[in-house]
Formats: sequence, C-alpha cells, structure tokens
Amino acid sequence: MIKRETIEKIFDTARVEEVIGDFVNLKRAGSNLKGYSPFNDEKTPSFMVSPSKQIWKDFSSGKGGNVISFLMEQERMTYPEALRWLAKRYNIEIEEEEQSAEDKQKQTEREAMFLVLEFAKNWFKSQLFDTDTGKSVGLGYFKTRGFRQETLELFETGFSPDRHDAFTRAALDKGFKKEFLIKTGLTLERNDRLIDRFRGRIMFPIHSLSGRVLGFGGRILDSSKKTAKYINSPENEIYHKSKILYGIYQAKQQIVKDDQCILVEGYTDVMAFHQAGIKNTVASSGTALTVEQIQLIKRLTKNILVIFDGDRAGISAALRGIDMILEQGLNVKVLLLPDGEDPDSFSKKVSTDELILYIADNTQDFINFKAALLQKEAQNDPVKKGELIRNIIESIAKIPNAIQQEIYVKEVARIMAISEQALFRELALVLKGIQRRVEKDTLRKKQQETLKPVTKNKPEAPALNRRDILEREIIKLLLLYGTKEIAVEDWDIKEIPEDNSEPVIEKFMRNTIVADEIYKQLQEDEMQFSNPVFKKLYQLIIPKSLERQEIDVAQLMPELSEEESRLVSDILMDEEKYELANWADRQIEVKSKEATLGWHVMDVLLNLRRLLIQDLINEQKESLKDSDSESKRIDIFNEIKDYLFLFRLVSTKLFRLA
Repeated sequence: MIKRETIEKIFDTARVEEVIGDFVNLKRAGSNLKGYSPFNDEKTPSFMVSPSKQIWKDFSSGKGGNVISFLMEQERMTYPEALRWLAKRYNIEIEEEEQSAEDKQKQTEREAMFLVLEFAKNWFKSQLFDTDTGKSVGLGYFKTRGFRQETLELFETGFSPDRHDAFTRAALDKGFKKEFLIKTGLTLERNDRLIDRFRGRIMFPIHSLSGRVLGFGGRILDSSKKTAKYINSPENEIYHKSKILYGIYQAKQQIVKDDQCILVEGYTDVMAFHQAGIKNTVASSGTALTVEQIQLIKRLTKNILVIFDGDRAGISAALRGIDMILEQGLNVKVLLLPDGEDPDSFSKKVSTDELILYIADNTQDFINFKAALLQKEAQNDPVKKGELIRNIIESIAKIPNAIQQEIYVKEVARIMAISEQALFRELALVLKGIQRRVEKDTLRKKQQETLKPVTKNKPEAPALNRRDILEREIIKLLLLYGTKEIAVEDWDIKEIPEDNSEPVIEKFMRNTIVADEIYKQLQEDEMQFSNPVFKKLYQLIIPKSLERQEIDVAQLMPELSEEESRLVSDILMDEEKYELANWADRQIEVKSKEATLGWHVMDVLLNLRRLLIQDLINEQKESLKDSDSESKRIDIFNEIKDYLFLFRLVSTKLFRLA
C-alpha cells in the first residue's frame, strides 16, 4: 500500500494540464484549456481543463474529475497504477506500507500482464546491448541499417535469441506465472511444451500514449527461414492493434508542438524519421489504418501528412485511409516518395535539411494528389474521367464541414476544367445517397429492436430528486463563492392576522457572507443533507468557508473518493462550460453570476426550506391516518396548520423574490 504522505505529495506535484496535455492537444480558452474529447468522436471541442482548480470535464461523455481519474478513464489504470505512473513522471519516490498476503493476492490479471510486458522489454533490451549474440546479430543488423544507439535506446528496441524458450525460462525463473506469459502472447504452449513466440527476432516494443508497453513487433533476421518477416503480439486484453500507433509515445509532444502528425507504414520508418529530426512521426504498424487510430491522432492534432512509396498496393491502401481521415474531420496532405524509396531508406540518403525541403516542396493536398493519380488511369477516356471525378467527389462528401466541401469542389473544378455547378450537383447526389444509406441503416436497427423480446419488469430510471439538485447547488455556492459578501433581502413579520389573511411584513436589505448565510439558515431550520456525498462535502467545506478561507480544490481532492472528486469537477466545470462557445468572440455578453449572487443564494435556501416544510406536512398527514386519539388528531391538525402557514410564507417570499 502506498503511504498517505506519498499520495499527498503526488497530488501536490502533479499538474492536470501537463498530464492531460500528454494525451490531448489543449488550447487556451480564457482561464481554462480546451480540446477534443479523448473518449468520444466529436466535431467541436467539448473537453475542458482547469489549471487553477486542477480538474477536468468532458462535456460530451459527462466524465470528469482530477488527474488520477483521467488516467483511470483514459488508460484504464487502477488507482494504484495511476499513482505509480504519476510518481514516475514527476520523479517522486514511492513509500509503501507492508501489504498483507490478501492484498498481494488481489493483484489483478491486467496488472500482472503489464509487469510481464515490462520485464520482457527490459530482458530483450539486455539481450541486444549486453550479450555477444545480441551485439553481433541484433546490433549488427541495426548498424547496417544506419541506426544510432541513442535511437535504439529511445524506442527501447531489443533482441530475442534464436532459442526455443530462452525468454520463457528467464521469466519463469523471475517468478512470473505461465498463464500471464501465455496471455500476453510472449509464450506459446504446444504439446505441453513452452516456446518463445519471438525467438530469433529483433524486438520493437509498442507503447501506449502514456508509455506503457502493450505488446511487441518482431522482425526475423534469418531470411532463409520460411516464416513471416514481421509478427506482432496477438490480440488480448491489453493489446488491440487497431487502437494503437507505433511511436505515438515518442512523437506525441512534437505532434502537439508542430500541430501535425506524419503517418508512415513501418517501425523502422518511424525510427529513421525520428533519427533524422522529424519527430512527429507514427506508424500503423503494417495494419490498414483504422478509425480508432485516426481518433488517437485527433486528440493531438487535426493535421495529418500521409507518406508512402510508389508501390501500387500501398497507394490503394493510402487512398482508403485518406477517405477515413476526411470522414473524421481532419485535414490530410499526401507525400509520394521517389520510386523505390521508403521513409527509412530515403531519410538515410539525404541530409535532414534536404529531407525537410523535399517534404515541404512535394507535399500535396489530397485533392491534387488524387486527381493527378487517377488522371493517369483515365487519360483521354471520357468514361474513365467521369468515374475519376465521381471518385474525388465521393471523397469530398466524406468531409463533415460544408465550407471545406465547397472549397474543395471549386479546386476540383479548376483542376479538371469542369463547371462548379456540375460538381455541386454531383456532390448533392452523393450526399443524398449517403443520407439514404444512413436512414436505411437506422430503420433496420429500429426494426431489429422491435423484434427483440420485451423484457418484463425492466427497472425504470430513477426520478429526478429535487432535494439532491438543491443540495448540489449549495455545495456549488460554497465552492465558488463561499467567502463572497452579498446583499440579501429579508423580512420582519410585524403582525399575523387572525383571519388567515396575509401577514404584515417589513422588508429590508442586509449584507452577509455566502457561507454564513447558508450555515445560519441550515442551523436555524435544523436542515440536514439527505445525500451522503453532499453531506461529506459540506462538512469538509463549511469550516474553511466560515473562517474566510478560499477553497483550494487541488488540496481538497486527495480527501475525496473517485465519485466525490468527479462530482466536484462536474460542479466547478459546469460553470466554465460557456467558454467553449466563445461568446466573447461573438460579441455576446454573458451576465456574471456574481451580479445576482444574493438573489440566487436566497432562492436556493428558500426552495430547500419549502421542500423540507412540504416533507413535514406529508409526514404529519401520514401520522393523521394512523392516529386513533381525538386529542392527538387535534394536535396534528394544529401542527399541519402551522406548517401550512410557514409554507405559504416561504412561497410568498420566493414568488416576490422572483
């Protein structure tokens, strides 16, 4: 168990904007930062980070919380894993308390798999750099390919000896269980015999965005063997090749800095470009580009440059990838390398300056690239030219932004020497076809839903709890304005007429502090929070507010559970949501909450008091049903009468306040 002092130090040191900035491209939005949701595909940014409060909120998914909860959501870490990750990032020494045997036994399968993968990475590295075979075979191969040692160390490359079970025996000797060696795909079991999957290969660890090893790619060194040149870890609980990009961990900061991601095909392409100084490069690792991979890039930038060689199959795959990138709302450019070259070989034939210049001079917009490529096929054939134009229009139709569609249509009209009107008509037809397909799919899904058996006794969604809403609002007022001075309207009752007519009152204004007013009224009416989470937050906040201490959310967070910290983040970030709309840029004035703060405090407290009185009236009515004594019934009637008078008085205050 990690000591409490260490946890507090981690919370004090870790900066939510720095950590989330490793995963999401954040831009300034007033006092906050905003970006695209890492959890949902979206067209406009709805993810917000507050550096001052050290919290985050994703308005598209409803998720939010502190730096720990982000890592738990984003990287599927456990709470201890997130703490250890932050400790490593900020060079904080972990102090632990002795774990019981039961605690050790509760280590999850996922954690065990990560430990195996980390051990494997270090073992393969030691085999490459510290053994004679590794140096001669593995390092020898990399040196002939022109890779420097610092590049190999940066990407944590390794070597797996060409022996049946060298790695497996080493892992078992270290105490790792066979089941986790098999589940990670590092070890195969055949005829009751354990065999290394990657034997005789150089090893490329595949990292997550946060730097954890998820799996491996391995390249065979003995070309005479009849086996695949490259193999990857098999799909498992941790490794999903369609959702990861090779080099994303090493490239993420440069991608954000350059606001562009360069996409290549293979492991060595990434390493070679990085070595040449072009560090914003990633690879799809031999798999066809997927939506999940594009969305991973979208967290960091909206601009992608796809680089590929002149191989026809590679070009066809790249064209499919371009359409997918456009469909996700990203900007895509294309670079075709000279015949016979790939990013690895080409980057080693020219200097860094020449490589940068070549990229700058030869990068094309996807429209120009696709038009030039397909025109070669069409030549002077009118039918093929018509097919070519439709092909390009189909790509444009995938762009979600109508303005960008129009710009590209005009560009195609210029390149192909055809009227814009004809192209816009074709675009409208394509879009109509897409809409019909969407409607057809929607109808089919609805029909499938109606054919599903009806589940009886399905629990209904809980009704909205009015008291919870008001208690939440009190916590918000204390968090945001607890020490603020406000002017409130109050009443003195001068006379209560016996005929039940309106009481004689005298209104007056008085100054008070938000926390004082809330505390005073809750105490006077003996009102208790019904929601345990709000009750705990109130007990934590009110003593500080009464002492005129500003609430430091960053210090408050370590005292809260995951649910409580998410709630605090929701409360605070809801107030910042308007910044996403950029009202100021649109010259729309948003009225400050502080301008009507006194009114708002009284409105919340009066509504809560009215709700409490109504509950008391209902309780007395229930008591009346169970009462057999006439005298007791009279007493209950009198109590109900008094409560009804209070209810009417509070209602009158509320309506006049409004």
